[in-house]
Formats: sequence, C-alpha cells, structure tokens
Amino acid sequence: MNPSFKIWFILVCFFCFNVQLQLGVDEGYTLMVSKNNELSIVGAATIEANTVYGALRGLETFSQLCAFDYLTKSVQIYKAPWFIQDKPRFQYRGLLIDTSRHFLPVDVIKQIIESMSFAKLNVLHWHIVDEQSFPFETPTYPNLWKGAYSRWERYTVEDASEIVRFAKMRGINVMAELDVPGHAESWGTGYPDLWPSPSCREPLDVTKNLTFDVISGILADMRKIFPFEFFHLGGDEVNTDCWKNTTHVKEWLQGRNFTSKDAYKYFVLRAQQIAISKNWTPVNWEETFSSFGKDLDPRTVVQNWLVSDICQKAVAKGFRCIFSNQGYWYLDHLDVPWDQVYNTEPLNGIHNPSQQKLVIGGEVCMWGETADTSVVLQTIWPRAAAAAERMWSTREAVSKGNITLTALPRLHYFRCLLNNRGVPAAPVDNWYARRPPSGPGSCYAQ
Repeated sequence: MNPSFKIWFILVCFFCFNVQLQLGVDEGYTLMVSKNNELSIVGAATIEANTVYGALRGLETFSQLCAFDYLTKSVQIYKAPWFIQDKPRFQYRGLLIDTSRHFLPVDVIKQIIESMSFAKLNVLHWHIVDEQSFPFETPTYPNLWKGAYSRWERYTVEDASEIVRFAKMRGINVMAELDVPGHAESWGTGYPDLWPSPSCREPLDVTKNLTFDVISGILADMRKIFPFEFFHLGGDEVNTDCWKNTTHVKEWLQGRNFTSKDAYKYFVLRAQQIAISKNWTPVNWEETFSSFGKDLDPRTVVQNWLVSDICQKAVAKGFRCIFSNQGYWYLDHLDVPWDQVYNTEPLNGIHNPSQQKLVIGGEVCMWGETADTSVVLQTIWPRAAAAAERMWSTREAVSKGNITLTALPRLHYFRCLLNNRGVPAAPVDNWYARRPPSGPGSCYAQ
C-alpha cells in the first residue's frame, strides 16, 4: 500500500451497549479494508459487529494486518484490499492460571489477560487457591488467607475486582475455581477445624456443617466479584484414605452406611448445590463424572484433563464438556512441541452433530508448580496460540495442508508480534518450551 495512503476508519456496532459478557456472546465481525487507487489517496476500513465484543475481535484482526514499514517510516496495511467475515468456532476458549503454587502479581495477571486478547482467547480460568496456599481475601471468613505464602502474596477483594474489570474490557470472562474437597490443605491454616485431624489435612472434613458453611461464605463473597455464569468446583485427585483412618469421620461414614466414595460424591453434590443456589453453573474436573456421573447435576460442565475420551463419554450422557487433554494442552508439559498442540482436536471421536455442540470449547492450562513471574509468559506463549487458532478457526481451515508450510509461518509471525508488544514469548521451534534461542537468528525463523 502506498505510504501516503490514509485510512478512514468506520466502526458499525449494532446493539453494542445492551449485551452482557457471558458465554456465547456474539464475537463475530466483518472487516473491510479498501485499496487506494490513482484517483484517490484516501481508503477506508470498516468493521461491522453486533456487539462490542465482536468489534474488539475485529479491531484485533485489523491491528495484525498493520505493519510499520521502515523504508517509508509509516504504518501500512498488509496486502489490501481485505474482506473478512469471521466468528469463533467454539464459544469457550480458555487459559488456566494457577496462583496457589506460585503467586502471580496483579500486574502480571493483567499482562497475561492482555496477551490473551491478542489470540482471541475469552476465558481466564483462575485457579486461585490449592493445598499449597490460600492467597485470596474472603471477608466472611477472614482467617482463610492466613494460608497465603506470606502477607505480601495475597489478593484483596479490590485486586480481584480490578482483574475482572480489566478482563471484561478485553472481552474476557474470569472463571474462578475453588477446588474441593481435595487440594484444600491451606484452608486449615486459618481454620484448623476444617481438617479432619492434624494428620489428615485433606480432603476437607465431610462430617461438619462448618465445612459447607465456609464454602457457602467463600462463594457468597466471590459472587460479588465474579459475574461469569460458570464457577469451577474442582473435585479432582481426591484421596479419601485418611477419611477412613480418622475416627469421627469413620463413625460418620458407618452411621450413614457410606463408603468413602459415597462421601466424596456427597461432598461434591452438596458443593454443587451451594454454587447453584448462588446462580452459578458448576464446572467440575472429569473425575466427578467418571466416579458418579449419573448423579451430577445435569447443568454440570465436565472439564476433561486426564482421559482422552472423556468429552466423548460426557456429551453422550448429555453433559457439556471443556477439552483440556493434559497430554497436549497442559503448558507445564514443556516437552510438547507446537505442532502437537496445534493438531489436537477437541471433537475427535464425536460424530453426532448434537453431541458436538455440547463440547463448548477448550482450555490450555498453565499449572504453576514450575512457573512463576520469571517464566510464566514465555511458558504460555507461543504454544497457547496454536490451541487458540484451533479453537477459533473452522476445523477445515486448521486441518488442511502441510502445517509446517501453513500454520508455522503464522505462529512465527504471531510470536514476533507478541515480542513487539512487550510479551516475552519464547521461540516457536524450541524442543523444550520457554527456553531461549539456541543461537543467533531472526525472530521470524525461530
């Protein structure tokens, strides 16, 4: 495009101010960029969208068509003219962050959110607390955050509200997670009665009303902060052995003719009803479905992580499912290269169109055991972008041709775009993620 070319930018957004940011909000848009000719040096770019969130996606695409030309010292539009009609394939396109294993400062979480918007991801799954630390302020039970690593590694109510506000401005929902009944040892630092005993610190004590009162109080406090319709209740990796070896729990089980598995189900279902009473749709990890799927509330969203065919089984039973297969979409698995992330298909094995619709999307997971502020962004990017393209674009578009010739150049370009925007995305071609380059070279070839 001629360096003297000027753009008149027109944004047409229908119903922009009447739409809430919730699952399934219309993110489609039409982008038109004209090409100048000899008769005029003035062109035009137009974005049409039904919602402000569609307009945001269109603006992001437009920004990625623009590039600075160092010869003319001007911003130019790549290969105009353009006519793009675009919308996401999946309504849920998530990234999990884990602030229990390592605390992430608010500004770092904002950097992550900002970078998500560049790849059109739209749900931040915030795994806030776990057995290692409880960094979240809960006014109803103020001693809970005594379980934080330190008094400086905590999130206030105001911090969380600001994260939600910041994300909303970028068309991103925040789904909070409270993982119960396992992964909860840190709760007892502030309230030791939540532990079945000093030697049995998780799962939480299933016998006490206090346990469920605390869960209800946390969810009541969080409901004032997190407007998204989904709330994640965890439910994974629950080892009930110490329940069977704790006297008062063992007596409680015997009094109800419960096995420890029955108690696990009782706990999960009771927690679900607490969330539902606060107008949330419960999300649970796949173990709950595998263990007692027929008893889960039918509104439950099952999140896959462990077994490759769980979404197939869940949607066959009428549940919605989020795909997050750990073999390919767990970003802390540093030995998974970009092409395996890209080639992973959430709908594999699901052929019934009505069941395919129940797979609402997917999520890449940045578990925090080995990632803190020093490396979290370069561990997320650029591999998360490979999954993001899979979740946004049609299956036909991402599945055809030699991806080394089609997708890899786009991923190289996107990685360099992230670097230019201040995001320290690691080289695409590393065998192990987040490592620096092995030698000299162009950003566009690493």
